[in-house]
Amino acid sequence: MHRRTVLAAAGAMAAQQAAAQETWPSRPLRLVVPYPPGGPTDILARVVAAQLAGQLGQPAVIENRPGASGAIGAAEVARAAPDGTTFLVNASIHTILPHLSRTAPYDALADFAPVTNIASVPLILVVSPGLPVRSVPDLIAHLRAHPGRLSFASSGTAAAPHLAGELFKRMTGTEMTHVPYRGSGPALQDVVGGRVEMMFDSMPSSAALVRGGQLRALAVSTKRRVAAFPDLPTVAEAGVPGYAIATWYGVWAPARTPAPILARLQGAVSAILEQPETRARLDTLGAEPVADSPEAFGRFVRSEYERWGRLVQEARITAD
Repeated sequence: MHRRTVLAAAGAMAAQQAAAQETWPSRPLRLVVPYPPGGPTDILARVVAAQLAGQLGQPAVIENRPGASGAIGAAEVARAAPDGTTFLVNASIHTILPHLSRTAPYDALADFAPVTNIASVPLILVVSPGLPVRSVPDLIAHLRAHPGRLSFASSGTAAAPHLAGELFKRMTGTEMTHVPYRGSGPALQDVVGGRVEMMFDSMPSSAALVRGGQLRALAVSTKRRVAAFPDLPTVAEAGVPGYAIATWYGVWAPARTPAPILARLQGAVSAILEQPETRARLDTLGAEPVADSPEAFGRFVRSEYERWGRLVQEARITAD
């Protein structure tokens, strides 16, 4: 009898999941971006959202919920109903923040269902045009000549741009002050205006400013050069051997969202990223599309959670 009950329950669950997949989505999707408009997470989310209606038959609405290095928007998604209407689009900081505070309003692993990794993106080292440096060696010399007097911006405490700056300091033996912002958009405005001297920024949000001459690019953070800026050296090539760091952007649903919904959304994102016009757009941003399965993305998220946790501990980074 017990065996029959279990089998019946399993069959009912399978039927419910199949029904969810067939009828979903019946309403517009809500994509929560936990940063202001104009930053790299927002840009990549909009690249995907613009074409989701063609894949799923329902539009996707971007909602920017900035604050607390992404924690405010992420907490909102963690509390949302797992009905396939609300999703989180976030950067790799999603796996970093939990290591900064034991009082976070959510569990970055348990409270979310991974959907897919959208893209992997290099960081680009940019400086204000008024700063008298034109290369990484110039910058290092300038920092050493003015110890502690320069500042570097980031999109938030412990975000990849912050860790990139801390790693640069440690590997070059220089000193500068970290200035966290509520996203890349406002941070870049102050670098352009010369109120902060430099930033390691995700390429999607800074590429246009570099091409327009509003920022001066010195190097990229990855092990290899990127097609978007083929003449720009890596930080390692430019005089800091072994330096390498990148960021990535993914999609999550609230925990307990039915697996068929996760799979269908992943398939839609994958189809969008395979389109030539989307790939051309990502190329200009220096982004490499990924679109892995929910299972593969889940494994990747856990490995990144452990990796970034070690770096935060070694660099003794704490929440501001």
